[in-house]
Amino acid sequence: MNIGLVLSGGGMRGAAHIGVIKALEEHGIFPTHISGASIGAIVGALYAYGYDWKIILKFFKTFQLLDIKKYALGKPGFIDAEKFYPQFNSLLKDDNFNALKKPLTITATDILKGNLKTFSEGELIKPVLASAAFPGVFAPVKIGNSFYIDGGVLNNFPISALQSKCDIIIGSYVNDYDTVTIEDLKHSHNVVERAFKLKSVKEDYKKFKYCDLVISPKVLSKYGTFDKKYLNDIFNIGYNTTIEALKSNTSFKLKLVNNGSLLKVVCDD
Repeated sequence: MNIGLVLSGGGMRGAAHIGVIKALEEHGIFPTHISGASIGAIVGALYAYGYDWKIILKFFKTFQLLDIKKYALGKPGFIDAEKFYPQFNSLLKDDNFNALKKPLTITATDILKGNLKTFSEGELIKPVLASAAFPGVFAPVKIGNSFYIDGGVLNNFPISALQSKCDIIIGSYVNDYDTVTIEDLKHSHNVVERAFKLKSVKEDYKKFKYCDLVISPKVLSKYGTFDKKYLNDIFNIGYNTTIEALKSNTSFKLKLVNNGSLLKVVCDD
């Protein structure tokens, strides 16, 4: 049985994806196909390469996203995403999609042509860096004859890559929003980030109906895109929300059984 896992963008809130993976595997659910955008592309690449949740979480804790030493000299951005290549290459030693243990598809945005680009073969690390290159912060990444930025700009929840390949699709969505007060919008960048998120989330909601299970904790909305201080809390939110969803979603359990899977989740209650 093919099980797809869709990992959305959402900055440091992507640590919740790692908690989702831990909870799924504890219940005997091992995704076979992965798709991801932005931070979801990073988690997806490490997971598809064969790393377990502990290694991925450790990478998040040691990874300095806003590293001023990687200043983008002569490029349109504050930080040069391509300067992170050695750090990623230390884990993704074979820089090719062929080296992955699970098929992976990630999205990026061609900033010159204005098109969505999906990557699933060839070199791996540059597409991952491009997919996570948050616009205005990271300079576009050159791949081939064009330049690419954050995949979340045009497709922050890339489920279509899995629909024809998977019997079951699980979505991990870390970019949801909740109601706020004007006091919560303390700075101009808070307003810009929320405006960008509102449009993206409304589009992503429409795709949830194609998932058999969606993990989308609204409480994550209180954490900032680049905030690393609460990684453990974010990780635990992803983990605990997944546990509750697996316990309560009877139709998901039945679909697992009907697809020939006698998994631990079926017996938990």
